[in-house]
Amino acid sequence: MSAACAIVARGLQKKFGAVTAAADLQIEITHGARVSLIGSNGAGKTTFVNMLTGYIKPDAGEILLDGRSIVGLAPRQIARLGVARSFQIPQLYKDLSVQANLLAAIAAQQSALSFWRPANHPESVVHADEILQRFDLLAHADRLVSELPGGIRKLLDIAMALTRQPTVLLLDEPTSGVSADEKFPMMDTVMRALEGSRTTVLFVEHDMDIVARYSERVIAFYSGRIIADGSAEIALAMPDVKRYVTGEMIAVNDHA
Repeated sequence: MSAACAIVARGLQKKFGAVTAAADLQIEITHGARVSLIGSNGAGKTTFVNMLTGYIKPDAGEILLDGRSIVGLAPRQIARLGVARSFQIPQLYKDLSVQANLLAAIAAQQSALSFWRPANHPESVVHADEILQRFDLLAHADRLVSELPGGIRKLLDIAMALTRQPTVLLLDEPTSGVSADEKFPMMDTVMRALEGSRTTVLFVEHDMDIVARYSERVIAFYSGRIIADGSAEIALAMPDVKRYVTGEMIAVNDHA
């Protein structure tokens, strides 16, 4: 195993009854990589993410985070080790301002590290404003979350996840619920905010335009197995991906 790997999965297996959700998965992901996990519903990508975050325990195999085994640890323990997750539906306090949400995330992180200070402590406010600036959110600092468009809410949710300075950031369908006009500017902002960071970013994404534009690497799942693993250009052109992933998605969208 290379010391450059943030995540190593070896021999991961998981079944739900007769359904195989993970069939001997072997995955290595380096620090700072930008990786999309794709596949139709039930393909196994979400099971892999849930095993990585501790919500599901594999039947067999191991997962290493920075060389440390995390199988059997609780989600909160894995989060403390450096795995942050931004959900498809943003986990925000809608009746608080943008800045207040970020301050709450910073306070929660300090509490997790057994280091507490008031949420409005001057150092916390400075830290929050630095993050808001990185995400082009400073102009929205005093707005209530309930007033924000979908793209801005997603940016805030991702910004809050990054207050933990994670080793791994999991983005669950980051452009879901975001308008077509917002999705590329939003993702451009996220990628700029992460520029130069060693944070490994995993996207669970169904939008192939987003996958092609922002991924250095694509891992495609089907029936609990990996059917493609490579650059976006190569992986998305593979026959099995066209048949089992992008083809199915196009068919679903056409009948939606």
